[in-house]
Parts: sequence; structure tokens; C-alpha cells
Amino acid sequence: RQLADHFGAPLSFGSYEALLDSEDIDAVYIPLPTSSHVEWSIKAAQKGKHVLCEKPIALHADDIDKLIVVSEERKVIISEAFMVTYHPQWVTAKRIIGEGKIGQLKQVQGVFSYFNIDPYNMRNKVELGGGGLPDIGVYPIVTTRFVTQMEPHSVTARVQYDQKFGTDIFASAQVHFDGFDLSFYCSTQMSLRQHMTFHGDLGCLEVHAPFNARVYGYSRISLHSQDNARVDEIRFGDTNQYKIQIEKISMAIETGETGDIFDLHSSRNNQKTIDAIYLASKLGGHANI
Repeated sequence: RQLADHFGAPLSFGSYEALLDSEDIDAVYIPLPTSSHVEWSIKAAQKGKHVLCEKPIALHADDIDKLIVVSEERKVIISEAFMVTYHPQWVTAKRIIGEGKIGQLKQVQGVFSYFNIDPYNMRNKVELGGGGLPDIGVYPIVTTRFVTQMEPHSVTARVQYDQKFGTDIFASAQVHFDGFDLSFYCSTQMSLRQHMTFHGDLGCLEVHAPFNARVYGYSRISLHSQDNARVDEIRFGDTNQYKIQIEKISMAIETGETGDIFDLHSSRNNQKTIDAIYLASKLGGHANI
């Protein structure tokens, strides 16, 4: 009640169960530790609530099948909160590449890293679903899939683990698509950096603050000509991708038109790639998806 009063919320509940039982609640956002995502997404859907669940929505692709089943049975939306797919910089990048302005895509390069050795942070706790790949490795994969509208078929990867935490703290992966590769690394114990580059035979597209725009830098993309003599830069100002995400989900709930939201089948395909990266590292380098 204190928290509700502080933020001006009209309703408060003593438990998650009480919230889900309320007829005044249409939808929930689930920002719990990763290990609780599947459980509470299912519980919410079974109560007829629409769900926006923080990423990763699951730790294994097979678990997402359970979410697909309950979503269809209860006729509710369950969507993984990949806010990047709603940001106009990524919508624009998708359009530019789709229009062939960089020619045939040959290579995608990505990085996402930060430094976190807090033993109490859930990202460093295996039992809560911690680790670098679930937390940030998902982003180079999902944005490449979003922009190209293509799915990978295999991976080559190396994963390193923290001996104390047991979580993966570094991963270097090549994700193989038909005609091009995504090469990326992610780390929870390296200096702060994120960047994405899409390199074609006629040009190159850079997304400078691809995942946490406004935190890692200005929201902007650069389109380089083949000879690099011309660079066109597009800036997106103080765009809030989280606000856009909420608006799109709310619109889908009200209208039933779900074409603009991130769906569970895309979630499953993204998690299949993460699963394959872990497997490839265990097998010595390579795995099919």
C-alpha cells in the first residue's frame, strides 16, 4: 500500500496471487528474476491476463513451447520484452537493409559488454538464471534476426565461466545464416561497450547505441557508401523504446491486432540460438540450431 501511494497507483495487493485474481487487472508486466519468468507467465495467462515478460522469457527453448500452448488456450498475449524491436532506429535499419541500400549483406558484427562482479546481483547467480548470454547475448541475435527477417542454421562458439559465480561471463560466437554470419561477443566482466555493424557489398550500416539508447550514447545510425566517401547519419532524439513497447502491447490487447509485437515463436527461435551457443562451446566449437 505504501508503494502504491508513493507512485499514485489506484490498486494494491498483498500477493501476486491476489493481483492475478483481480478482475480489475487486464495485463501484467513481469520483471522478476529470469528463473521465475516461465512460472509466472503461465500463472498469469491461466488467470486470463495478458503478459509482457522481461527477457529472456525462458532459459531453454522447450520451455517456450509451454507458453505458446497456454497463450493459445487462454487466448491471451504473452510477449517477451525485447524493447529494441520497437525502437525507430531498428525499424529504420530494417527498412534500409530491406531496400538493398547496403547491397548484399555479407557480415554482421556486434558487441555488448559491461562490468558487474556484485555477488548479490541476480545476473551473477546461476539459480536465478544469471549469466551473460541470457542477459545481453540475446540482443545481437534478436536485432540481426529482426533486421534481416532470417533465421540462423548453426553456430560456432566459445563460452567462459566465472569460477566463483558459475555464470557465463564471456561468449564469442559466430551465428551462421544463409549468405552471411553474425559475429559477436558479450561479457559481464569487460568495460562498457555496445555496437552493431551490418556490412554489405555496396555499403555499411552502423547502429551506435543499439540496445540501451540514451544510456550508451545518442540514438543514431550511420549509412556508409561503398567507398566510405559519404556517410548519412540519422538521429532519433530522446526516443523512449520502453514507452513505445508499452503503447504497442496495449494497442494489441485492445484491438487484437498483434502483428507489431514480438511473438513467442520469435522468442523460441532466439532462445534456440542461445541454447546452440552453449552446446557448441561444450562440444568444442560447433552446433546446429
